[in-house]
Amino acid sequence: MPARRQLLAIIAALGLLLTTLVPCRAQTLTARQSEAVATYERALGDFKAILAERRRQIDAKQPLPNLPGQALYLARVAMISAYKDLTDAMPSRIGRPNKFEIPPAYFDADIEPLVDEYSKLFEIMEAPPAGAQNSATPFKDVVDLAVAIARAKGLAPDHAEAAGRISLGLFFAETNGKQNVRNGRSNTYMGSFQTGPSEDRNGRRKWETIKAEIAAADPGLSARDDKEEARARATDHRFNHWTNVRDGLMNAHADVFREIPGIVKTLPDPIDQMKLFELIQIVPTPTRSALKSGDLLNYRVSSPTIMKHLRNNSIFAFGQADRARTSASFREILGAMWLFKRKFEKAMAKYAEIKPR
Repeated sequence: MPARRQLLAIIAALGLLLTTLVPCRAQTLTARQSEAVATYERALGDFKAILAERRRQIDAKQPLPNLPGQALYLARVAMISAYKDLTDAMPSRIGRPNKFEIPPAYFDADIEPLVDEYSKLFEIMEAPPAGAQNSATPFKDVVDLAVAIARAKGLAPDHAEAAGRISLGLFFAETNGKQNVRNGRSNTYMGSFQTGPSEDRNGRRKWETIKAEIAAADPGLSARDDKEEARARATDHRFNHWTNVRDGLMNAHADVFREIPGIVKTLPDPIDQMKLFELIQIVPTPTRSALKSGDLLNYRVSSPTIMKHLRNNSIFAFGQADRARTSASFREILGAMWLFKRKFEKAMAKYAEIKPR
């Protein structure tokens, strides 16, 4: 009898243990949870389908639709959004870290290969056109031009070097460090710094106003500029790496270089500095207003148009909670730019290679 009671006690303990270990298997999902699961599975299926369709078209050398990357991009946004809604409804679905450094609440690490394929397809669709004028030193060009422009704007050497580092971050943010690329989502923005025709023309005009000053300070860089300008003559300057970087910096960023001494005090993290200058690309007017406000991080934007521009650039774009935002401070905006972080880390590593030279 004692042995039988002991056996019964062990069986009871095992039953209690199993109940403790696997309660979730017996749980019934709520309506919200069931809907979130179904929405994510549907979004994931749609993403796989458009990836497969583009791959088939490319491999078969079939004509691609206008803006062939747009459907891919929207499917990716929908998938990430659906996963964030799923993990909001079921926090237990938040998984392990992923190689893209996307917060795990937004991304299931098991589907990393799908995003690798997404990147490969964009590389094909955005390949430079025939006749694009590459540089043998694309990263150094960005740094050299930015430093020269910053010095012409009156910056001390250390702050001019910060301008070079920040500008290299912009190159990675815009094109992942690839020169002379096209744009799978736009027929307007092209080249290493992804500028439109009017931005390119404006940058060239501004360059002419400081060219003599730069020539006096750095004859070697000026001679290189003359050579590239001659090479790009009668072509789209956006597909000459040097002239596109030069004109892109002059159009949007050169005047803001003067603010770098104050920016590095407010934002000592170099990656945050890169984020801020990328916002000058995305939402230039409110970013300049925030810089002039004297309270950069707490400056708040609430324009529906500005919030839309942010979402169109993967900021507050994923999940119902993020998309429901009607306003945000620059502190919150910088914090939401997590998709840019990996690109800026690559820029920092490349800058570390260039700087000793």
